[in-house]
Amino acid sequence: MIKTIFIMILLLLQVTATFAESSLEKGVLNELNLARTKPAAYAGLLREQRKLYKGRSIFFPGHNVSISTVEGVSAVDEAIRFLDRQKPLSPFQFSEGLAEAAAELADDQGDSSATGHTGRKSGSMRQRIESHGEWRAEIGENISYGFNDPRQVVIQLIVDDGVRNRGHRINIFNPAFHRVGVACGPHAGYGSMCVMDFVGGFSR
Repeated sequence: MIKTIFIMILLLLQVTATFAESSLEKGVLNELNLARTKPAAYAGLLREQRKLYKGRSIFFPGHNVSISTVEGVSAVDEAIRFLDRQKPLSPFQFSEGLAEAAAELADDQGDSSATGHTGRKSGSMRQRIESHGEWRAEIGENISYGFNDPRQVVIQLIVDDGVRNRGHRINIFNPAFHRVGVACGPHAGYGSMCVMDFVGGFSR
């Protein structure tokens, strides 16, 4: 029997457990850079994922669950159009300091069902980033809950289902962002989470 898991915005179901945390973080970085440097190719990946939709639900092969979305294929189609128009950008450079800042939030929320950009102990995004170095230009943060497959983490954020301003997608394709730190870990409520902290420049 197919069990339907309802979600809102970014609170998605864990659908695979094939990656260790370190592999997940590296994979997410690679996927972010693939999307930034080859957006047209990434649009092709979304076209393939579109085939998994039935109504507003996604059915992943090999899993006896469906994921209910807010917008259905309309959000995917809008993301595909965006990627088809998007010019390639330079890849993100990995920052260990930003990864440490991201890890603070992942550790903070991991043993609870808490979500959002402010940790109970770790504080706000800005507080966490500034505790590890000095940022320049702009800062931003994406958080994915539920997926622990790198491609699904990034597709989720690019489609940005249910997020009116597509803010997570904007962060990924913001030309002012050049550095990123990624930290992933378990999450008591949604199985896993990944935090991505972005800045224009960063020095420890």
